[in-house]
Amino acid sequence: MSERVFNFSAGPSTLPLEVLEEAAREMTNYKGTGMSVMEMSHRGKPYIAIFEETKADLKRILNVPDTHEILFMPGGATLQFSAIPMNLIGKSGKADYAVTGNFSNVAMKEAKRYGEINIACTSEDKNHTYIPAQKDINLSKDASYFHYCSNNTIYGTEWKYVPETGNVPLVCDMSSNIMSMPVDVSKYGIIYAGVQKNMAPAGAAVVVIRKDLAGNEHPLTPKLMNYGVMIDSDSMQNTPPCYTIYMLGLVLKWIDRQGGLTAMAKLKAERSKYLYDVLDSSKMFAGCAEKEARSDMNVTFRTKSEELDALFIKEAKSAGFDTLKGHRAVGGMRASIYNAMPIEGTKKLAAFMREFEARNL
Repeated sequence: MSERVFNFSAGPSTLPLEVLEEAAREMTNYKGTGMSVMEMSHRGKPYIAIFEETKADLKRILNVPDTHEILFMPGGATLQFSAIPMNLIGKSGKADYAVTGNFSNVAMKEAKRYGEINIACTSEDKNHTYIPAQKDINLSKDASYFHYCSNNTIYGTEWKYVPETGNVPLVCDMSSNIMSMPVDVSKYGIIYAGVQKNMAPAGAAVVVIRKDLAGNEHPLTPKLMNYGVMIDSDSMQNTPPCYTIYMLGLVLKWIDRQGGLTAMAKLKAERSKYLYDVLDSSKMFAGCAEKEARSDMNVTFRTKSEELDALFIKEAKSAGFDTLKGHRAVGGMRASIYNAMPIEGTKKLAAFMREFEARNL
């Protein structure tokens, strides 16, 4: 068996090795049940115990108040691009969107199918290399909600503050930085995230919703996208993504063992510092995002030519650094360094970057 690589994929992304090993041990016989979690009835006692413990751990670690409900929903974050306006926009028929990258742009375009959308701010004028300041957000007084994406995987920017929206519910796509730092959930109407970056294998979205926002859905909203229905059925309106939820439970226990979200935030800053220190001192590599908006989850950078970028990606892969090619929309390189990326991974990548520069400058 070949040695594991350092996997810098933007998602699905690397998972903690000890979590994978634990899942492997339990693959065919979960805690003496004689079957895999993949084979269990989602209504049976063994799986209900997994489900309830995972939900309780998520509530505790993320410090979710009793005013909010946790849902496990199908379709990843992308289905929420439709579910959110279908459930929320009916209050006024209007919503505000911050467009600071690809996924917030896709979400905004999808929401236009269901109501009037105001682009409250955008970073498109500089190819999404920055995050607009609070003073540059043009809020609508009668918006049903304000939507933003807290971390932009493709462009490598991250919101360093929580937008202030007054009485307008704040809706946030946290797919790529959830569980990487403490969050004041009480400030949000909805937090949602595809699980395949920081929480589990692909196959679900976690939705944390303020309960009073449910019940205003469009009459044609499908049951599996209806927050009220999903709250009432405790995410069991149909067979949920059972194995993904089980893996999420293992990852949450791993986060606990590391010291929780405060420890995750420290590791997040430490991991990214190794790479940004290289970029700040390099004569070859340059970061793509403006300094004050740089993401600690997705570090985007390039050399002075596409040919040198390609050589770097090729040699990095041979050296054990996988999936560093940037998104096709921006080119260059991207190192996605989510919670499960060991510090050793970014430390060694930083050393490789310095060595590559010395050979090719």
